[in-house]
Amino acid sequence: MPSSLPAAQEVSSDQRKPPQAESRKRQPLLLSAAIIVSSLIILAAGYSTISFAQTRVFDGKWLHRVPDEDRARKNPFAHNPQAAEAGHQLFLANCAKCHAADANGRPNRPSLRTERIRHATDGELAWMLQHGDPYQGMPQWSSLPEDQRWQIIAFLRTLPPGHPRPSSRSGSSM
Repeated sequence: MPSSLPAAQEVSSDQRKPPQAESRKRQPLLLSAAIIVSSLIILAAGYSTISFAQTRVFDGKWLHRVPDEDRARKNPFAHNPQAAEAGHQLFLANCAKCHAADANGRPNRPSLRTERIRHATDGELAWMLQHGDPYQGMPQWSSLPEDQRWQIIAFLRTLPPGHPRPSSRSGSSM
């Protein structure tokens, strides 16, 4: 009389798949899910960074860092048309790369025709040109001779109010 126990073992071992086979089937599915989730996270992070950069408004905190003695400085070239024209040429050579030739700004670079700039003292603007604002991407222009920095400020004073381009920052690091 044959034993039913070995036959039962054979049937159950044929029906069962090894645990490695099941995990191998899940691996492509898990990998696909991980790739999709990672892609969504990267896209979301990239979108929020772009959105933040395009809508960020400079708050003018740099004005609080200007020492009183610098704030009170007067432009020796104020109201001098020749100095303003020289400043225009210097602006085109040094500043227009970021702020555009018309000073209305570029994407992610501020307009220099804003009320904040128009109401800043000449001394405040001179301080910003000399020291920059590395946190906002404004380089120091201390290597530019002081007279040339004052000429740039004289040029900025000749500009009418403007409106930043839609994709540029609406405030100013300057």
